[in-house]
Amino acid sequence: MAVNTPLKQNTLSDWAYLAVEKHFHKSIKHEVDVIEDKDPEALHQMRVGMRRLRTAVTGFAPALDLPKEAQEKNIGKIARTLGELRDLDVLQEALKNDYQPALPKSEQAAIETALDYLTTQRQKAYKKVKSTLEKSPYQDFKQAVQSWLKNPTYRLMGQIPIVAVLPDLLLPQISNLLLHPAWLVGTQSEAGEIYTLDELSKKDIEKELSIHGENLHKLRKQTKRVRYQMELFADFYGSTYAAYLKDMKAVQEVLGQIQDSVVLAEFLAKATGSGSNSLPPKFAKKLAQNRYEAWQKWQILQKRYLNTSIRQSFRSELLRPKTVTNNGFDSKNGVKSY
Repeated sequence: MAVNTPLKQNTLSDWAYLAVEKHFHKSIKHEVDVIEDKDPEALHQMRVGMRRLRTAVTGFAPALDLPKEAQEKNIGKIARTLGELRDLDVLQEALKNDYQPALPKSEQAAIETALDYLTTQRQKAYKKVKSTLEKSPYQDFKQAVQSWLKNPTYRLMGQIPIVAVLPDLLLPQISNLLLHPAWLVGTQSEAGEIYTLDELSKKDIEKELSIHGENLHKLRKQTKRVRYQMELFADFYGSTYAAYLKDMKAVQEVLGQIQDSVVLAEFLAKATGSGSNSLPPKFAKKLAQNRYEAWQKWQILQKRYLNTSIRQSFRSELLRPKTVTNNGFDSKNGVKSY
């Protein structure tokens, strides 16, 4: 059952509307630039905007009554199409700026071959993005959201004060994150205690990543979901919440560095027709060094989130959102009013 709810900015539906409106407009404002393919940053911003819109639609699902064309599944398809092109831009930037200048002449031919292959793949991905943005279901999605924003409807739960349900919105995603098995990669258990293996050699780390790399990548994706959802509600919490949010960004980034090096190795092997064990030696060494450095950063965060006190504190913080008054947030908290 759907109901119309006036905008008072203190109910779940009020904040759902603001989130959908903000991230929808932030996404589509880059549409023309992406179609013209003149600025990689426009593609990046539109992809991030669609991801955040998807998180908003998922996070506020108990309140939102969106038309079929504007639901999470369709947003995800559009975001993935943008992501295929954006991932190639990231690869190109890394090859040109981070690796090619540091490699000897004997390995430059392999990089040039990879860049030529990448250009061909990018042309295909760009045609797919252009076609997606110029036709349905993207055009149907855009029309559906614009119509909904003019005449929004909500589910019954939309009427409940947002501070009464914030922990219920956040805790499921946080629980999925903290229960992810990738936190135990590179650890051992003794007498009920978990210890990280701090003295692993580069060779041992490469072995761990070859076995558990996909699992760490899944943890990264879950961390990204948590980060985006926490950002939706950041105004309701204080500095402690902000510190946990900063940690989520750090976990996402460091696991992203590991995944990027794996993807880069696979791409070069495919582009040059060589096996993953036959990469140019200096290139392979630099990839391994980057993974090793990222692993050291990962272990610091891993230890922190295997700590029972930190986990309990994280959950407890989510149970204490700030009060929303008719003038905005409680002024004692020093947070801006709306």
